[in-house]
Amino acid sequence: MDDDQESARSMGPVAEMRVRPSALVDTRVIYCGDNLERLKSLPDRCVDLIYIDPPFNSNRNYEVFWGETREKRAFADRHASTQAYIQYMRPRCVQLERVLKRSGSFYYHCDWHASHYVKVMLDGVFGENNFQTEIIWRRNMSKGLSYNGFPNNHDTIFYYGNGNLSAMTFNRPYIPYDMENLSQKTQSKYSHVDSKGRHYQLDNLINPSSNRPNLTYEFLGIKRVWRWTKERMIEAYKKGMVIQTKPGAVPRFKRYLDEQEGLPIDSVWTDIPPLNSQAAERLGYPTQKPLALLERIVKASSTKNDIVLDAFCGCGTALVAAQNLKRQWIGIDISPTACRVMAKRLRDVCYLPEDEKDWRRGRGFVVRNLPWSIERLRAIPAFEFENWAVNELGGVANKVQVGDFGIDGRIYPVSSMPKKRGAETGELEIFDEWYPIQVKQKDQAGRPDIDAFETAMRRADRKLGYFVAFDFTKSALDEIDRFERAEGRRIKAYSVQALLDMDTSTEKSRTSS
Repeated sequence: MDDDQESARSMGPVAEMRVRPSALVDTRVIYCGDNLERLKSLPDRCVDLIYIDPPFNSNRNYEVFWGETREKRAFADRHASTQAYIQYMRPRCVQLERVLKRSGSFYYHCDWHASHYVKVMLDGVFGENNFQTEIIWRRNMSKGLSYNGFPNNHDTIFYYGNGNLSAMTFNRPYIPYDMENLSQKTQSKYSHVDSKGRHYQLDNLINPSSNRPNLTYEFLGIKRVWRWTKERMIEAYKKGMVIQTKPGAVPRFKRYLDEQEGLPIDSVWTDIPPLNSQAAERLGYPTQKPLALLERIVKASSTKNDIVLDAFCGCGTALVAAQNLKRQWIGIDISPTACRVMAKRLRDVCYLPEDEKDWRRGRGFVVRNLPWSIERLRAIPAFEFENWAVNELGGVANKVQVGDFGIDGRIYPVSSMPKKRGAETGELEIFDEWYPIQVKQKDQAGRPDIDAFETAMRRADRKLGYFVAFDFTKSALDEIDRFERAEGRRIKAYSVQALLDMDTSTEKSRTSS
């Protein structure tokens, strides 16, 4: 028996449950990497609630500054077409359906760009009979428009079950009552106000059944069949909850507005505002959702110690909501920076230690599979190395590894807009403005490598390109300078170490603080 097992045993059965909350899967873990591969490693039917907020296929590129470290990152949210987006998401949703319990709940957060296609795809994966609700979240107010049309100011959240609908967890959420969100009719009911400013109505205490001898008695000079026993009636009267408005009037019950459950929340959510630039919880993540939104979903569709999975967890809002509400959780994200940011958030906001031993004891969390080292990058296959380098630059890697004409990936700037149109460009046309990326898994890229990339840039008529290698010879760097002076075309040369340094700046800041 190791130290952790002995420690758990000494703390009793509750602690042992915390060590291993699930016999099927580890929880309180953030996995860095492609969620498709990670999901394939999870067992069947092991998760109670899944929420995902994947890229929306909005053809936008964001420049992001991450929190206090001011680390500049590129956040890509684009696909060549709606078809490409659905092809990307479908296998991931198939895996999510597999790991979700039959009694579980699934929420897919998207917006108007592809929501209709997403719904059809989800009906095919989960079954159209498992569809529960299309939730509309109003995420911003209408702004002044320079065109004729209605603003797209809401997101859509598709809510599905997974077969055993009668066993699904659902804790109905309510909006607390106040005089502003009540109908005029309801306001008139709660028109009385006590000395403390609390609104109340006078409710009936007469029993609808006349045949209740045990509840038939005289109270305050009035004999009736009451809803309550005489003992309860007297106790409530002493507390001021039962009043007689005038002698001879039938006593009535004071029902306070602020003691009612509230207004049941329907499928249109307008009460949770988006995060503005001054919000305390804002981290700088471009599509960060309010914590209140995720807490509503987690509360509604899970109970204490249930397992919540977010496979596109970004800055970790779903994980924080799950932790705050005493649920177990699993997070997956492909971005190392995002994984480090959400880990810092869990430490700073939830006061959850990031420590292997604490995690084994059920008290902390861990981050798995953070890349990379120089040695590991030298050893991986060339196409994996290319994908890593392109992703680090915020670009899109080529789908094919042959016939790329010296271009391994592309970066699309913020200002790029689609111009070419036609069937071959897809439903959402590809951007015409882009910068080529060339990657070489070699110790030193030389002059011939730069010459070949220059030819590729001329062929594509690009003014800016990116080149990644472990290092560069002096002649290669000299040629890059000459190329810019002679032709006005610029090549940005990045060493692998420079990319690693950019990716670890957040971690360095954390460990030094």
